[in-house]
Formats: sequence, structure tokens, C-alpha cells
Amino acid sequence: MTSDRIWLSSYPEGVPSDIDPSLYSSLVELMEASFKQFAQRTAFCFMGQNLSYAELDAQSHVMAAYLQSLGLTKGDRVAIMMPNMPQYPIAVAAILRAGYVVVNVNPLYTPRELEHQLKDSGAKAIFIIENFAATLEKCIAQTAVAHVVLCAMGDRLGWVKGSLVNYVVRNVKKMVPAFNLPHQVRFNAAMAKARSMVLSAVTLGPDDIAVLQYTGGTTGVSKGAVLLHRNVVANVLQSEAWNSPVMKLVPPGEQPTSVCALPLYHIFAFTVNMMLSLRMGAKTILIPNPRDLPAVLKELSKHVFHSFPAVNTLFNGLAHHPDFNTVDWSHLKVSVGGGMAVTPAVAKLWLEKTGCPICEGYGLSETSPSASCNPPNSTVFSGTIGVPIPSTWMKLIDDEGQDVTTPGLAGEIAIKGPQVMAGYWQRPDETARAMTPDGYFKSGDVGVMDARGFFKIVDRKKDMILVSGFNVYPNEVEEVVSSCPGVLECAAVGVPDEKTGEAVKLVIVKNDPALSEIQVQEYCRANMTGYKQPRVIEFRSELPKTPVGKILRRELREQK
Repeated sequence: MTSDRIWLSSYPEGVPSDIDPSLYSSLVELMEASFKQFAQRTAFCFMGQNLSYAELDAQSHVMAAYLQSLGLTKGDRVAIMMPNMPQYPIAVAAILRAGYVVVNVNPLYTPRELEHQLKDSGAKAIFIIENFAATLEKCIAQTAVAHVVLCAMGDRLGWVKGSLVNYVVRNVKKMVPAFNLPHQVRFNAAMAKARSMVLSAVTLGPDDIAVLQYTGGTTGVSKGAVLLHRNVVANVLQSEAWNSPVMKLVPPGEQPTSVCALPLYHIFAFTVNMMLSLRMGAKTILIPNPRDLPAVLKELSKHVFHSFPAVNTLFNGLAHHPDFNTVDWSHLKVSVGGGMAVTPAVAKLWLEKTGCPICEGYGLSETSPSASCNPPNSTVFSGTIGVPIPSTWMKLIDDEGQDVTTPGLAGEIAIKGPQVMAGYWQRPDETARAMTPDGYFKSGDVGVMDARGFFKIVDRKKDMILVSGFNVYPNEVEEVVSSCPGVLECAAVGVPDEKTGEAVKLVIVKNDPALSEIQVQEYCRANMTGYKQPRVIEFRSELPKTPVGKILRRELREQK
């Protein structure tokens, strides 16, 4: 198979073609090795409070004993529903050390969405921030959840600061709606109760389930990708190997530090922020609300940091913010772009303002998530998703499942590697549909590959617009229009059209109030062939997005 990997010649010097996924038998072994090796280092920083590796070790050990005392059995699912705060990594480490499975939950879910995920996963316990306890109250009776650990923003900030933070959240900002959950236990109370408890050792292997990662559900019902311990371990080691050419430039004696502005319930942050940082003995700066840009910049102004994974919308928002220069960006070694396409205009601006290029990667919940990435030491924005990372194979297939071998011809991207999920939770039919007979996962993304093995996404199958029999890919339209002066961000979708079947509709957020529809049309005429040009142009103050910042084209299609 090695001879197929034409992209290996594009690897940066020092990056291996393969990693050893058997280095750790489980994520627990990986974490415990780091707890021991980096005991004195800071693992997480939150609102000015540090949590060391030794403290994370001790606190997750106690919480794991508490979970075992509830009578759960090995392999039971435990949900986590909260923003980025210290209880998150403590809960993750506790759940895994106790022998259970992490179910990451979006804290902004509605009761209907939460009920689906809890029922589908069969979760028996949940860690939830009190701000969203009212949501859980509305659906808990329909689920198997019997144990609720209630977290508050100030729980791990010490008594004085924690009490003040909780008072402000509850009484000043009024961010905690009234709720009634009779059997809940407060996080700190559970910790106090379990101090004298003994944690029973659990034997975990590579094929035990570590995480149920639910896909966004933008294509229909939300499904749980079954990520085994070996899947996430492999992706951590792959990501570490890929970033090594630039991360080794961190000065000796300076602790590698990463910014975690993406939510930890998202697999991108879970693996590439939290787990990779733990493996490297790095410090992670937890940002609870990435939409509050002034607060993000204020926090970052206090730190030296080297790694910043984010989505295009966050890079864009920060780079345009008036407080951007209050932060020292000079230590930044890698800016990883993922979750959605990085646009050339944002990449150019980010490089100009930070001196650090955005290194665009690609992955999915089903691939733990990283599958491909641009070389981290490249200074030229390629507009591609890069090449497959170590131990990963990617190819293009047509609608019949046959390999597309002609360079430049589009096909569905299919991925094979140790990071690919075991399947969808309790959905063998969906699993069979998603996998090829030779073990590749079918991504649903349409791409092309060049002669050097670099892949470029031309779009998701379902997002393609058919204009008079011609395929129009929204990504291409958006990439062009986002470079138009006066455009802050945009999204392209297909709308019904009597003449052409479908037409392109463009929704734009301006950063220049003077921008007119005529100017956009002229720009499109100058840069795109006729059938790709938008027939409908609409200006809005904002675009609908997921909490991670991905633009929801589906919502734009559904809005009349």
C-alpha cells in the first residue's frame, strides 16, 4: 500500500510516514503517563486559575471512584454537557479511568435534541453545567439518566473567587434558569463524598470504546460515531507527528501552550486541543465562550501561546477586531484551521497580522477527527485540505464505488487509517453504507487530488447546486465572493428556479455599509462563469452558524 501514497514526498522533513498506534493501550494509559511525567506543570488555565497535571490526576481519580460508587458497569455511557471549564477534562479523565464511555453533548441543545442523544447513547449519568439544567429537566424522564452531577462556572476557582463568579452568573447575569432535578449532586459535593473511596482498577484495551461522538445532525438524525481508545490515541500521535516541525521551535524551557477556543464537546478540540496537549505536557488555555471576542482577546493578552486551532469564522472575527493588537501573537507556531473551509482572504489577513500561516486541515467526527492537513511549516496558502497525515490513506471514488484515478477528476473522498471509527452506535445499516468493502470511510465530501497528493474539497454531495445541468459548488462561490471588497463573510445555497432548475442564492454580511448588490454582481461577473453567478443576493447582519462557527447552509435553504 505504501507505493500508493504519492503524498509522502510532500511531507515536511522529520515527519514519519507512519506512527505506532500501539504506543498506548488506551487513552487512560496516555493520560496517566503524562500525569506522572509532567506532574508539576500546568495542564489547564481557566479564568486566571491553574490546574496542574498532578491536580488533574488526583481530582479525576476521586471523581472516577465516585462514578464507580453509583453502580455503573464497564462500558456504560456518561454524558458531558458544558462549555470549556476545568470540570470538563476532570470529567473526561474520570469517566475513562472508571471504565466508562464519554458522550460529548453540545450544551446549547434544545430538549428535543438532548433527549435524542441521551436516549440513543443510553447514557446513565451526566455532568452538566447548571446553566442548562432546565433543558435536562424537560427531557430526563424519557431517558436512562439516573445520576446528575451538576457543575457551576466557579466550582474549581477556589472558595472566594468561585463564590463571586457563581453569584454573578446566577444573580447578576441571570444565566441560570430555574430548574428542578431532584437527584442531582453538586460537582464539589461529589468530590468531597468520594475522597475516602477507592478506585477499582479497570483493564482497558485498544478496542474498548472511549467516546461516542455525535455527528452534527445537519444531514438528518444525529448518529454516534464509535471512537475506540486506539482511534483517538492514533489521532493524537498523528497530530503530534504532523505538528512536530514547528512545535520543536518552541524555546527550551518554555512550556508548549495551546488556546482552546473551540468547544471541547467538538471532536476537533477534544483530540487536537485537550488530548494532544495532555500527551505533550502542554498547557491549555480554556476559553468558555469564543463568541465573546473582547473576552477572548483579553484572556489571550495575558499569555504566551504557540498553538491555536480554530475555524475560519473565529480567525476572521479576531483578525477584524479592534483589540487584536493587544495580544502578543509573535510566539504562535501553528494555527490549525478546520471544521470548515478557510478562505484565502482570511488566510492572507491572518498571516499579515500574526506572521503565522493558517494550516488548513480536514477531518470528521468519524475520523477522530484529523485525516489530512497542509504542512505546518508552509507559508503559502494552498486552498487545499493538504495531504493525508501519517498512517492515513485517502482516495476518490465515484457513485458506483469505483476508484477515480484521473488527476483533477472529482470524486467522493474516502479515508482509511487507525483513526477511522469502528462504526455508528447501534446502526449497522448506516455503518455498512458509510464503509467501502476494502475498509475506507466514505466522507460525503466531493474532492479532487492533484499530482502531488494534495486534496481539495469542491463540496459536500448534498450542498451541490445543479444549474441547467451544471454542477455549482457553494465553496467555490463563497471563496470568490469572500475576496470581494466590503464582504465580511458569505454563504451560497441553491434555490428553486423555473428556468434552470436551481439558481445560486448568495447571503452576505458586509463590513462596508456602502457595498451594493450591483458591485457584488459585477465582481461575480468578473470572476465566475455565467451559471455560477448568483441570481439572488441578500444582505444580512449575521449568518446562522453552529456553536463551533460552521455556517449552516441548510438553515439558509429552509428560510424563505
